[in-house]
Amino acid sequence: MPNFGCAVFVARSLGEGAAGLTGLRVIEVGARGLYGGYRAIAELHGGVREYIGVDIAAGPGVDVVCDAVELTDRFGPGSFDVVIATELIEHVRDYRAVVSQLKGVCRPGGLIVLTTRSRGYVYHAAPFDFWRFETCDMERLFSDCEVMLLEEDREEPGVFLSARKPRDFEEADLTGFEVFSVLHGRRVADLDYAEMGRARLVFVMAKAKFWQLGRWFFTSSEKDYSGMLRRQLGELKGLLGLARGR
Repeated sequence: MPNFGCAVFVARSLGEGAAGLTGLRVIEVGARGLYGGYRAIAELHGGVREYIGVDIAAGPGVDVVCDAVELTDRFGPGSFDVVIATELIEHVRDYRAVVSQLKGVCRPGGLIVLTTRSRGYVYHAAPFDFWRFETCDMERLFSDCEVMLLEEDREEPGVFLSARKPRDFEEADLTGFEVFSVLHGRRVADLDYAEMGRARLVFVMAKAKFWQLGRWFFTSSEKDYSGMLRRQLGELKGLLGLARGR
């Protein structure tokens, strides 16, 4: 879940980087959340022509249910002036494909605003959690764009970026690029469950699920114990399915 620093960064990026949102189309990828994403922040700048919240599942803030790897198929290349994706890419298995889609759906000259987690942040499967990114990783991932702002999160391990897609955009080749995998415990180019060993995979995933369950138990005002337990077991089953290649 985005913290306060994420919200401040998004607000700054929209104000400084976009120079006003009048007449612009905005898409937020990974918009589902308790407060429905950043729609209100965008609207404070005034004049937004259209704001579309996208997520892989329906919920608050979601206008269109769509997988992040299918954005250009769903909306078309260069369809949006501003692309927002906070606390998303650490949770997707193929982060390179998602980053490519974020760039693809952004118009030339448009703005991409992204936040994610860095090494040292707790494993938080929602339902999956794969990667950690540093500022140097963002520089490489967006080496084909003009980086406007690039900062470390001062509250928790994480990194914030806003970048402008150039009008003569030529996408960088990220083949073989390595980032830190929380499952492997080191930098890798691609996830390889067989390489890391089933015992470690099960341990990491079970630890995350128990952490989530404990956090919910002590902080949630809704004590639907059976429902929460079913959901956590379901997510754990899904992670184990991924480990088997399903």
